[in-house]
Amino acid sequence: MNKEKKIAISAKNIVKDFGSLRVLNDVTLDIYKGEIFVILGGSGSGKSTLLRIMTGGIPLTSGKVFFGDADLSTASDDEKEKIKRRFGMSFQSSALLDFLTVEENVSLPLTEHTKLDSKVVSIISRMKLNLVGLQGFENYTPSQISGGMKKRVGLARAIAMDPEIVFYDEPTAGLDPVVCAVVDQLILDLTKKLNLTSIVVTHNMESVFRIADRIAFLYKGKLLELGDKNTIRNSSNPIVQQFIKGEIEGPIQINDSD
Repeated sequence: MNKEKKIAISAKNIVKDFGSLRVLNDVTLDIYKGEIFVILGGSGSGKSTLLRIMTGGIPLTSGKVFFGDADLSTASDDEKEKIKRRFGMSFQSSALLDFLTVEENVSLPLTEHTKLDSKVVSIISRMKLNLVGLQGFENYTPSQISGGMKKRVGLARAIAMDPEIVFYDEPTAGLDPVVCAVVDQLILDLTKKLNLTSIVVTHNMESVFRIADRIAFLYKGKLLELGDKNTIRNSSNPIVQQFIKGEIEGPIQINDSD
């Protein structure tokens, strides 16, 4: 079945060192076009570092990252910029600029990377806001809207350039359960409606089992388990079981995930 799927991103033997500390240790995985791929793990597992490597935010120590046939790890600066325009990013903090309106925040990628007329930019931005249910809030500032709405503005900005791939860094962090469910549903809907590939970094287990097509479980920089929701849920690995069940007793010690 997997052989029939097209690969959106391929990470090969990824190693990342920060000084003498090895944060990622020989991680290899493929992410398929059109799927919601969740990178799961506790704090310090390497999941955010892997995300930053795949987005070109930080260099890797060794290994390769491919977007189709393009090798991000060896690309020139110009080539990297072209590759990066193929994806959007939704940040954990939403990363909105307080001195801009909601619409202006969504418009940023379009104004920075295209030569579109301002009226066209405004139309596109409002369309994206409509997709995340924020029509009517175009002229608000970030300080005037709730945390959940800020997350949705971040999602609208992430899809402003019609990307092939969207990366989500802890998209439900700091949100109450109801708003979490709303954001999760948005990720599901946007992935399907816009034919996106979505890559989500999280440790929110409810979100994981609500949205994931496949899950990569990282532990101490290593890929411990990779599979669909049932594979992870029924894993025989005691580390995986302890983590997904949130149990105190088990091989994971408190200082492993703090």
